[in-house]
Amino acid sequence: MKSEAEWRKLLTPEQFAVLREKATEAPFSGEYEGLYADGVYACAACGQVLFDSATKFDAHCGWPSFYDAKSGSVEFHKDSTLGMSRTEVTCSNCGGHLGHVFEGEGFAVPTNRRFCINSLSLTFNPIKEGNYTP
Repeated sequence: MKSEAEWRKLLTPEQFAVLREKATEAPFSGEYEGLYADGVYACAACGQVLFDSATKFDAHCGWPSFYDAKSGSVEFHKDSTLGMSRTEVTCSNCGGHLGHVFEGEGFAVPTNRRFCINSLSLTFNPIKEGNYTP
């Protein structure tokens, strides 16, 4: 694992705030919120692939939303900050804060789950011939 100083050198101040200090970017402000190109989304801190674009959907919430994560790529933690009961999602490789996951019947997706993820915690790798590995 990297020290706080190493993370600060690797990440932008905004990414550090989200990935290491559990901040949240403003809704509808992230670069990937409205992106629906084919590819994969990886952790901006360590590069581990987290989500496939095939699982991305428009939840009208202001953050990139996915209905499933790559197997073993994320971990879940209880989060009772801000007077709410939520489930935090972190990268299983580096522990970076990604966002939260919500479950319920209201999501018209196969898993009834919505991963609400900060764009700042992600990088997008588009599908190009010869570089895509699901």
